Amino acid sequence: MSDSPAPLADPHLVFDPVDGVRDVVILGSTGSIGTQAIDLVLRNPDRFKVTALLANGSRAGLLAEQAHRLRVRTVAVAREDALPALREALAARYGPGEPLPEVLAGPDAAVQLAASDCHTVLNGITGSIGLAPTLAALRAGRTLALANKESLIVGGPLVKELAEPGQIIPVDSEHAALFQALAAGTRADVRKLVVTASGGPFRGRTKAELADVTPKDALAHPTWAMGPVITVNSATLVNKGLEVIEAHLLYDIPFDRIEVVVHPQSYVHSMVEFTDGSTLAQATPPDMRGPIAIGLGWPERVPDAAPVFDWTKASTWEFFPLDDEAFPSVGLARHVGELAGTAPAVFNAANEESVDAFLNGGLPFNGIMDTVIRVVEEHGTPRSGTSLTVADVLEAETWARARARELTAHAAHAPHTARTTHSATAEARA
Repeated sequence: MSDSPAPLADPHLVFDPVDGVRDVVILGSTGSIGTQAIDLVLRNPDRFKVTALLANGSRAGLLAEQAHRLRVRTVAVAREDALPALREALAARYGPGEPLPEVLAGPDAAVQLAASDCHTVLNGITGSIGLAPTLAALRAGRTLALANKESLIVGGPLVKELAEPGQIIPVDSEHAALFQALAAGTRADVRKLVVTASGGPFRGRTKAELADVTPKDALAHPTWAMGPVITVNSATLVNKGLEVIEAHLLYDIPFDRIEVVVHPQSYVHSMVEFTDGSTLAQATPPDMRGPIAIGLGWPERVPDAAPVFDWTKASTWEFFPLDDEAFPSVGLARHVGELAGTAPAVFNAANEESVDAFLNGGLPFNGIMDTVIRVVEEHGTPRSGTSLTVADVLEAETWARARARELTAHAAHAPHTARTTHSATAEARA
């Protein structure tokens, strides 16, 4: 880390200290992050109170149950067509005479809640749609517990321009681990960040052996229970590539000092190597409630937030180097991260479209990265010397999604054409 300016995430800084109960808004409440956050809140009513919830709307019954149990003042769905189902679910859940919460719906609901009166906004939305509420929370001066990595990937400069020192607390397990380990030293003491990867369900397979894997195979993650997009990203290791970009942006560490190592047990969530040769690792059994507790409670720790190891039982922890040939996604992510500008947004958007095509049977597994590589190549090098704007990001994403859809549609009719050339792969890794 350089001595100045301060990085986006700094464990030595506390943005908005508060005594007593913290008011929290949860975006993405019916997803994996949201449901585990609610479990943590319910077990710690003396520390946290949820004031508002947002979900995409596909699980209206669960959202209504959460709203009732937490007694929130506002509940929202991102999809306007989900509003009737939500109102029906709320009417069924709330008893006679019980006041119903305020109800919001539509694409702007997340932004409204992110800027609402609270202490902390937990952004657990999946995908680049999480950027707008991230920016809204920062503008409103809220502490941002950030689980939506795409906010940084597609809009890193925009986030860096708005965020105050200490305002962002990372919630990804890897970045929460780095955050905690970095607290042990000064910025000048840091030599390297080591981001761990489980290796997903296909660790040890060659690229040729990955050609015929199915969506069912890819969704069978060995250690984590996540949504389908994140789970497939873990299988391709795109998730890890995104985390490398995120680590660079959060901690102001150059890409050549961020390393990825495969750790199948997922006990060590990431490590920091210091200049004196020491390496500090943060470890817990695989469970997201620990990182969520860091995001909601820092600088205080929440007792019994997550399970602990049983040291009376023998265990083996393994570490392996990353196979860049079978999983070119991390190298490609470094490439687009160094290009900066709109390149990361193009990478992320093309990947989201390709994953969707794979899950719907329109693209082979290796075709995901083949498509992303081609879209990134066609995008080229972003213009330098101009400031990134939200409009730039949206324009780049729109183009990348459309181009990825064109390529995946072509692949669906002629699968053999989805294979990228060796030269294209080599250029993307350069």
